[in-house]
Amino acid sequence: MARILVADPLADSAMQQLMDAGLEVVVRDKESDGPIEEQIKGFDCVIVRSATKVTKEVIDSADNLKLVVRAGVGLDNVDQDAAKAKGVKVMNTPEAPSVSVAEMVIALMFALSRRLTSADSSMKNEQWEKKKLTGTELWQKTLGIIGLGRIGYEAAKRAKALEMTVLAYDVLDIDNACKKLGAERTDLETLLRSSDYISVHVPLLPHTQGMIGPKEFDLMKETAYVINTARGGIVDEKALLKALNEGKIAGAALDVFESEPLQDWSIAKHPKVIATPHISSSTSEAQERVGSLTVDKVIAEFK
Repeated sequence: MARILVADPLADSAMQQLMDAGLEVVVRDKESDGPIEEQIKGFDCVIVRSATKVTKEVIDSADNLKLVVRAGVGLDNVDQDAAKAKGVKVMNTPEAPSVSVAEMVIALMFALSRRLTSADSSMKNEQWEKKKLTGTELWQKTLGIIGLGRIGYEAAKRAKALEMTVLAYDVLDIDNACKKLGAERTDLETLLRSSDYISVHVPLLPHTQGMIGPKEFDLMKETAYVINTARGGIVDEKALLKALNEGKIAGAALDVFESEPLQDWSIAKHPKVIATPHISSSTSEAQERVGSLTVDKVIAEFK
């Protein structure tokens, strides 16, 4: 019987699926179970979300590990090179949260354009600031999508439904996707210069670390907004703060940060920033899909 360590929470329905499949399931308690490097021994598979880091040390400490499943999209918390060297298979479920994250992008665009957080805050402070809170429409504005993968594609579909112009940049071949969407493929510089809203949808890799930095902010419109629901570190937070303070862009919406939870709260507290605590995929529907897809992959490997 394969032994499965669930290191981060899964939906109850997913846990039941694992047990119904006849697998031995252990749920990690971070408070009492000690370092995962010690606990991993004897397990065939470990399931993680974004919180648990499957480092080289963890993989080297394992004595029977065959599979790591990241329940979600990003794999930046798994040392894939170390896993490959030890013959450990690594999987994720990138298809699960696409709709939830795409909807979050649209929600953040509306919140930025209509200044919803400022309006709500002023009302709670018993201030009627109607004249100060004039917004803008999304209709006929331009959304630039950096990375037209699953989530970027879903965001683009919704933007087109709002009759926005969609520009897309990707290092991969996205010509067919752009044709289906009615989007225009362009280079990164053109996208940055032309877009009213810029949404980032690339993985965090060495070559994407800080890819939206000082040079990129200099290219943007003063009325532009940056949205990051991908990974912290893709947008250079120091450069973003400088751009905001110098009026180089109008604002930003961030769901992900270089350090999570935040250690320096200055970016989240900035008056031109809408900040949320990495909740883009935190919908009941997405969590059910993540759990179900994760379990399907585990059962298929050990049945």
